[in-house]
Amino acid sequence: MLRVVHVIAGLIAILMIAIFWVSTALSEIFAPPEVVAAVKTAIPWGFLVLIPALMATGGSGFILADGRRTGLIGVKSRRMQVVAANGLLILLPAALFLAFRARSAAFDATFYAIQALELAAGLVNVTLIGLNLRDGLRMTGRLRRQRGPA
Repeated sequence: MLRVVHVIAGLIAILMIAIFWVSTALSEIFAPPEVVAAVKTAIPWGFLVLIPALMATGGSGFILADGRRTGLIGVKSRRMQVVAANGLLILLPAALFLAFRARSAAFDATFYAIQALELAAGLVNVTLIGLNLRDGLRMTGRLRRQRGPA
């Protein structure tokens, strides 16, 4: 059961971050400022799903690791530390700042600089969680390492 919680929570987390990233990028490129503001003010509400999903993923992963810190488990654990730090120190404050600025229609150079930082940090988190997903599949034998050309 714990493995199921780990998998589902991890999938929810990566999907939420990807949805935040794609909706931000698409609204910035194709939508008027009103839509950008709606997207940026909606994202913090998504934290009500994302944060518990990340906590459940991390907690269940810690329990499933059963004290082991070597091999792929150690790699996954270190990646999750970066994901957590990135989220707490960059993504969460940036999302709140951008939501506040978007509500005020303050789309200035500072807004776009923080937006660029947020997109970069979000891409890092999606990549790291995706690598953890891949390594989790390898650990369970559902994904085999591909061999290079012979």
